[in-house]
Amino acid sequence: MHKTPSIKYLSPLLFLVLLVAACSLEKKTPFNRRMQNLTAHYNIMFNARERFNQKQDAYAAAFVDDYTELLRVYPDTTNTDAEDKDLTIIIEKANYLINFKEQSNYIGDAYLLLGKANYLGKQYFNAQEYCDYVLRSYREKPELLQEARAWKARSLMMLNQHEKAWPDVDTALRSINPKKNITADVYATALQYYIDVRDYPNAEAMALQAVEYANTSQQKGRWRFILAQLEELNGKANDAVASYNRIVHSNAPFEMAFNADLNRIRIEDMRDGVKISRVDRLKSLLKNSNNKEFTDQIYYHIAQIYYNEHDIDKAVENYKLSTAAAGNNTQQKGLSFLRLADIYFKDKANYPEAKNYYDSTLANLSPTYPGYAAIRKKTDNLQTLTANLSIVAHEDTLQMLARLPEPNRTNMIDSMVDRYLLLQQLNSKPSTDPKSATAPTAIPLEISNAQNPRASTPTGGNFYFYNNAAVGSGFATFKQRWGNRKLEDNWRRSQRSTANLAVNNSQTLDPNAVQNQLQQTKDNNASSNYRQQLVQTIPITPVMITQSNIRIYNALFEIANFYRDVIEDPKEAIAAYELILKRFPDNPNRAAIYYSLFRLYTSTNQLAQADKYKNLLLKDFADSPYAKVILDPDYAKRLNDADASFNALYNEVYELYAQRKYPEVMQQVDALMQQYPNSKLAAQLLYLRALARGRQVKVAPLKTDLQNILNAYPADKLVTPLVGQHLAFIDANSNEMAARKFAILDSDPNYIPFAPEEVGPLVTEFAQVADKRVEKPKVEKPVVTAKPTDSPVIKKPEPVIAKQPEPTQPKTDSVSAPAKPKKVYPFNESDSTNYYFVISVSSRTTNLASSRFGVGQFNRTRYQGVRIRHQLKQAGDNQLIYVGRFYTVGEAKEYARNIIPLMPEIMKVPADKYTFFIVTQQNLDKLADQKLLSTYMEYYQDNF
Repeated sequence: MHKTPSIKYLSPLLFLVLLVAACSLEKKTPFNRRMQNLTAHYNIMFNARERFNQKQDAYAAAFVDDYTELLRVYPDTTNTDAEDKDLTIIIEKANYLINFKEQSNYIGDAYLLLGKANYLGKQYFNAQEYCDYVLRSYREKPELLQEARAWKARSLMMLNQHEKAWPDVDTALRSINPKKNITADVYATALQYYIDVRDYPNAEAMALQAVEYANTSQQKGRWRFILAQLEELNGKANDAVASYNRIVHSNAPFEMAFNADLNRIRIEDMRDGVKISRVDRLKSLLKNSNNKEFTDQIYYHIAQIYYNEHDIDKAVENYKLSTAAAGNNTQQKGLSFLRLADIYFKDKANYPEAKNYYDSTLANLSPTYPGYAAIRKKTDNLQTLTANLSIVAHEDTLQMLARLPEPNRTNMIDSMVDRYLLLQQLNSKPSTDPKSATAPTAIPLEISNAQNPRASTPTGGNFYFYNNAAVGSGFATFKQRWGNRKLEDNWRRSQRSTANLAVNNSQTLDPNAVQNQLQQTKDNNASSNYRQQLVQTIPITPVMITQSNIRIYNALFEIANFYRDVIEDPKEAIAAYELILKRFPDNPNRAAIYYSLFRLYTSTNQLAQADKYKNLLLKDFADSPYAKVILDPDYAKRLNDADASFNALYNEVYELYAQRKYPEVMQQVDALMQQYPNSKLAAQLLYLRALARGRQVKVAPLKTDLQNILNAYPADKLVTPLVGQHLAFIDANSNEMAARKFAILDSDPNYIPFAPEEVGPLVTEFAQVADKRVEKPKVEKPVVTAKPTDSPVIKKPEPVIAKQPEPTQPKTDSVSAPAKPKKVYPFNESDSTNYYFVISVSSRTTNLASSRFGVGQFNRTRYQGVRIRHQLKQAGDNQLIYVGRFYTVGEAKEYARNIIPLMPEIMKVPADKYTFFIVTQQNLDKLADQKLLSTYMEYYQDNF
């Protein structure tokens, strides 16, 4: 009988057969190549591509478009950083093909798929690396190369590396084969490139080609909408209307068609030769129930039209209606809040209200919104802008009064005093309106007309008394609270029969009458003081006008630099610099302003304007460093090296000064000034020389030296204010100063002389400002009862540094996005009344004495009378100069905003060697080594 073989004998045989088959498939034979191509194409690439296309469609469906801005060409980015399982599967399939199907013809496709999957996963650096590998390794496949060029360029653009992206875009455009499907994506990639660099004419040309070669109706509709937006930007209103019309009458998604219709209405003024009311046409859309979902957008477009027509009040009304109708559309709500914030900031100069709306903007807009970071920076630094804008408005108002004839000036001052008194009454009277309880305090009249930096003088509607809408609004508010009352004495009283207490024969004292008498006296005192303040500050002499103009110029310059460097808003920075040139055409910083405008116009692709300021700079300031930087790109590096060398020379002079070698100090300064007469540290060198000389001569020669510094460097912001204080002190104490043997009597060279509390020849106690030794953190000892001879214990002072009110909270109707879990740090803010501003210098050995002396100079001029000190602490390889104490984080931030612009003059170390941050005393004590300092910097970025 035949027996079936046992399984234990069949298993090894089966394994051997499979092993031989597997080994045979690894051999490079035509059969194996065909088999691997078959399995790679249908089993792996087909499934991976299908999954990739589905993921692209899913991202596009979830993408939220902002139709008020230029649409993105591809809606395939995601707002989440979470790992996507589908993309992981796609990457695994591509890697499997590469590793196990090496004989197939789809290895290049697999590498490209890895690049595309990494792009969707926001791994743009990896994406461009994979695409670059395809470009280097598969030159025999033109269509694959075209697709790789397009995806590589898109990845580089997402990394904001447009200069590196251009060669691939250009090569792809030169290699187009109109018969291939990839052609549409090449034009679309070029379209995104030109949009990003703001070259809208070329972008329009690419949009036309992309629409023509689009592979799907979705692509065609989206790119046609972008084409219409570009035609509108390029001033082709008729072409834009035609393109929007084609979208409206196509099978485009309803939201896109609706926004196309809105845009068409917004730009279409005439139809069949008859003037059309665009607002009426938009309002008619509100009557259609099908448009209920888009009510917020309709009101937004109505507000836009009113704003462009300079009807600010109606614009505000409709923006508010838009926010009320937005519902869950937080993006549209955020846009409307942003427009309201800008109006209250620029047009109404109501900064507290602007702050509220900016807060609400940030709470509603997506962080991916273009310009979101700039909005946050502007909100966080609103106090700085407010202070400088208020200076401009205040000085402009005073100069306007100075230009009026005497009778008209008196009448205007009377009106301003009445207005000021009215505002005082409105603010002092309790309100029963719950909404008014949170209304911002009225701004004093002389600074209530703060202007947009693009404005020039307080004329027209910007000045309160010439603005009918503002006056009407004020009158309506008055009427709402007080009713119809004639402007007369005791106008606050509802019954006039007892108003005149002098003719009231009743012997019974009326408590209300007594209160009114007290209030009247208070009002009279307030109006008298206000009038006196106005009259005394009106610049009616040439010297006062010059001083007023200097204050305006400095404020505008701060605003322009602030928009350029802090907020990074080129549009506003350009407007501010242009205004400076218009108002002060002969200002001493024209070279710097020309260079800034050249760079700003270049960055915004306004090349004609950039060339204009480049030519002005080369013509009028050919020998300036700015002109040399333009002509020689390497000059800036050499200039930085020269600055570092000059800082070293300054430190040598300061070392002589610290060693009390005063004659040597004077000799060194004289030599340096002869060799480098225009150095940026010239004023500081001459100041050291004056202090050195002041310890060897009587007061008259010192006063001459200080006056020379004041005359030679009026625009210096570090030394000149300090010199001004010294001269004022010398003039106020001339007899005592004349009696001194030497003008400066103290023995500590780090002492900044002439404190206001100094009297006679005695040396008073002063704060330590420049100890060259590395100090350990000082531990405060318990307060004990002082002996009679000890200095009195200083009580905690009231916070005096922060000049503006604390930031208000966002409006209650704003919706905040869910916060991500925060990383756990060994730091906290429980110590909320001890803050320090810290300058971290990445060097263990650099002598920071001269830099600390500069910090002391700054503190003396900006924070006179405020007990803040600066000390030194080691943290690993870093030295920390910490300044404080500040009692609130707001005070510390205000200090930072004031000192950071002067850091290049204060710090005598290279700019790349130091950073700054804010820290509590408790957290500062924890910074014992480099690791903890690095960890705190992460904590600081997350929490500040």
